[in-house]
Formats: sequence, structure tokens, C-alpha cells
Amino acid sequence: MEEQLSLLYKFKPVSDKLPAVKRPEGHVHFRTKMMWVIVILVLYFVMTNVYIYGLDQTKSLDLFAQYRTIMAGASGTIMQLGIGPIVTASIIMQLFVGAKIIKLDLTSKNDKACYQSVLKLLVIVMIVVEALPQVFGYLVPSDSFVSTWGSGGARLLIILQLCVGSYLVFLFDEVVSKWGIGSGISLFIAAGVAQSVFTGALNWYPVTEAAAMGIQNPPAGTIPKALYVLMHTSSGEMANGGYELIFLGEPNPMIALIGTALIFLLVVYIESTRIELPLSHGNARGARGRYPIKLMYASNIPVILMSALLANVSMVALLLYSNSFLSDIPFIGGNSSIGYFASGTQAQGGLAWYLSAPMGVTSWLMPILDPIGYANGHSVLQNLGHVMIYGTVMIMGSILFAKFWVQTTNLGPEAVAKQIQKSGMQIPGFRRDPRVLKRVLERYIPTVTIMSGAMIGALAAGADMIGTTGNASGTGLLLAVGILIHFYEAVGREQMMEMNPVMRGFFGGEE
Repeated sequence: MEEQLSLLYKFKPVSDKLPAVKRPEGHVHFRTKMMWVIVILVLYFVMTNVYIYGLDQTKSLDLFAQYRTIMAGASGTIMQLGIGPIVTASIIMQLFVGAKIIKLDLTSKNDKACYQSVLKLLVIVMIVVEALPQVFGYLVPSDSFVSTWGSGGARLLIILQLCVGSYLVFLFDEVVSKWGIGSGISLFIAAGVAQSVFTGALNWYPVTEAAAMGIQNPPAGTIPKALYVLMHTSSGEMANGGYELIFLGEPNPMIALIGTALIFLLVVYIESTRIELPLSHGNARGARGRYPIKLMYASNIPVILMSALLANVSMVALLLYSNSFLSDIPFIGGNSSIGYFASGTQAQGGLAWYLSAPMGVTSWLMPILDPIGYANGHSVLQNLGHVMIYGTVMIMGSILFAKFWVQTTNLGPEAVAKQIQKSGMQIPGFRRDPRVLKRVLERYIPTVTIMSGAMIGALAAGADMIGTTGNASGTGLLLAVGILIHFYEAVGREQMMEMNPVMRGFFGGEE
């Protein structure tokens, strides 16, 4: 273990030379933090509209189209990779630390600095790893760009643009986490999902903009489509397909908008459910407080990590099936059992299809209830298997990542006990001893962590199956609601610390 630790520290001098955001030396005022959040959010939206120079948009395919909102990117732009490399690098580091392959004590300042430093280097590696297969497989440079720079030079320039865009996202995340409020990754996801839901609900342009608007080509937004169909069809036509067009017709069916509202209310309710441990101050008589252990204790990070993992599985399966070089690999290349892709980037069969999210009720429920009218190329049993396998994988994977996340972010019983002890608080009726506090917290935190992971995984899978407006994906919507709630709570904590500097020590703020 010592050799592995020393090996990790050998990478630190190299990673320390990479561009990074300096941590503030003292307390950052609330207004300054909010200013940085707004600035970074504006820069993020600007970057989602900076298209890759020299890319042929008509011939290129988006490997992560199904997970676009979750990856917080924009197809065809320098944000093509989104937060994918950052999340993938975090998964690898968390797995290594959680499995004790890399022995690091993240409560130690030196070990945590080493972890963060090496993570930057791993992010660079993952940017290149994720950019190479896309550029050499599905991001096609334009003919004029190739004639100017040559085939290899054109692809290299596109890779450089992706590297710059992705590393800027990483730096943006550092700015928000060090100088702003919350997490930059979470902020980008919520911003992208909000934009997708807004346009999906209110877009008044026709589905096919090149064709004239009509019943067969209604407005793309849920609400404009419903109003247009109601105004341009008779009662008989409504009974013979009008209601079906409004409630089930793609894109943006009404059932998805209803599901969006229900998911929002359900997540808000669950987020408010918590166990509160009573606390009292050891030196100030009468000073009392509570330590909340939320039902969603692991937050929404586990489902982000799980979705990123499934996105990478889908990408690998697509490359093995359709890439001219990889498809020739014996046994796994071109193997339809791993993943079958007829057109586009969405799996049509094989393991990759079973691990992909069923997007909306028309993709799984209606083919089960009406196999002829809503045929999708799969039998009733296959559609049932798809739902069960995807749901099980999301739940079990989210539990696993929840346990790792709690341990690596100082949310475990031992870390929380030390935090309470350091603040001068204690649980009434128990000795003021971290070991005693740890035993009390062990009654709740491990169980709540598993429940939290299972619940967030089940909610994400269920939200995907119901569907959402704007192709935000159910998982993306679920994440956005949770992120906005946590951001609101973080703003409240920041305001509390601003008014009462003593509270900074308890909340982990700067002294």
C-alpha cells in the first residue's frame, strides 16, 4: 500500500503544473460568490453555442445523444464532451480510493490535496480518451477543412478544440466550488435541463421547420401543440386520434409534461424528509441544535456517476459494432449480443439496449399493452426484461456509488462525529467523545445511505420511463430538481454564515 501511495504522489509534481483555480485565502463574501455563479453560468451558455470549427454537422453523429442533458454538453460544440471526462475521472478515483487500492485519507489535508491534484491529470487523460474515438469515428471534418489541413491535421485540430472546451468546463467547476456556491457540474446540469424543459414545453415552431404547419406537423412544444390540435380539429377527429396526438404523440407529449410536474413535487417531498438528531453545546447551557440526516443523504451524485457509466458503456458498444477497425476484433467486434445499432447512436438490441434508458411510455409501456400498434421490434417479454434490467442496474449501481460517495466526501459516521465534536456540540445523554458519537451515527447513516442510493436510482429509472418534455430525460429532470433544492439550501447556509461568522466552522466554511 505504501508503494501505491508513493506512486500516486509521484504524479503530483506533474499535475500541480496544470492550469488550476487558486483557492481563496480567506472568507469570500456572499455577493462575490453569487457573482461568480452568474458569470460562470453565462460563460457556460456561451460555450454551448461555440461550434467546433471545421466540423461537418450534417455528417457527424452524437455518441451521447441519449445522455446529452445529463452530460451537460451541446452537440457539435466545444462542449461536445460536457462533464463526461470529469465524471469518469471521478468515478475511477472514487473506486480506487473506496476499494483501498489507493490508500488515501481524505480527511488529511496533504492526501486530499494529492487526490485533487492527480484528479486534474486524470481528467486530461479522460478528455483525450473520450475525444479520440468520437473524432476518428463520428465527428466528421468538412471537406474544405480536410483540404486545408489534411485528414490527420483536421482531426487533430478538432481534438484540440474538444480538449480546450472540456478543460475549461473543469476550471469552471473549480471556480464555482472554490469561489462560488455549490458544484459547477451540478449547476451546468440544472441549467441545461431547465433550458430543455422550457423550450420543450413552449416551442411554437413546427416539428419539421422546413414544412408547413398542420395536424401532421404541429408545433413541437407541448402546450402550443395541444392548443393547435384543439383549435384545428373537430370533436370526432379528437376522438379518433386527436387526444392520442396530444397525450402520446412525439415530440413532447402531454403525459411527459404531467410526469415532469409529478416528478418535481415528489422529489421536493422526499428531499424534505429527514431524521434530526438533537444536539446541545457542551459549554453553553441552553444552546441546542439539530443535525439533519436526510432521506436523500447521498444527494444526486450517485445517479450522475451511474448515468455517466452507462453512457460510456453505450459508447463502447457503438464503437465495437460500427467502427471499421474495432468491429473486426474477434468475438466482441460487430457482436450484436453486445449491442445492435441499426442507425444513429441508440442501441436497438443486445446488452447495450437492455442497459439504455426507456425514454417515455411509448418506448416500453405502449408496446407491452399494444404490441401491434406500437411495435418497436421487440416482444412483450423483451420489453419487460428491458425495464426490469435497466431499473435493477440503476438501483444497485446507485447504492454502490452512494456508499463510495459518502465515504470519500466526509459524510460517513466517523467524519460527521469529528465535525460535530469540533463544533463543540454533543448529543444530549451521551459523553462528548467522537467514538460515542460515531456509534450513535452508525445506527442511521449506513442504512440511510443505502436507502438514499436505492431511492435516487429508482426515481431516476422511473422518471426516465415516464419521460419529460424537451428530451431532457427523466434522469436529467430528477437531477435538476434535486440540484435546485440543494442550491437553495446552500444559499441559505451562506447567508447564515454571512450574518453569523461563528457558524462557518460548523458548516465547514472559512474561519
